Amino acid sequence: MDESNIEDSLNEIIKEFENTPNSQHAKLAKQAQENREKLEKSINKLQESLDYLRVCIKYLLFDLEATRRENQYLRKLLGDLG
Repeated sequence: MDESNIEDSLNEIIKEFENTPNSQHAKLAKQAQENREKLEKSINKLQESLDYLRVCIKYLLFDLEATRRENQYLRKLLGDLG
């Protein structure tokens, strides 16, 4: 969900809020608050997943570079023997 979708959703809620009787305002406000909390949780989970992915990629790059160095070293040893 991008920023424009969120803004459109909020504008819809505001329009509904203006067109409803006062008895439903509390219900709509509670629903909006619940949706906001769900959105924040989803964003936090997504951020944690992205952070984990970054760490995994950094480790894989580190491991790849170490493997390359090890291969160069072993090829050099094989070349010295032959």
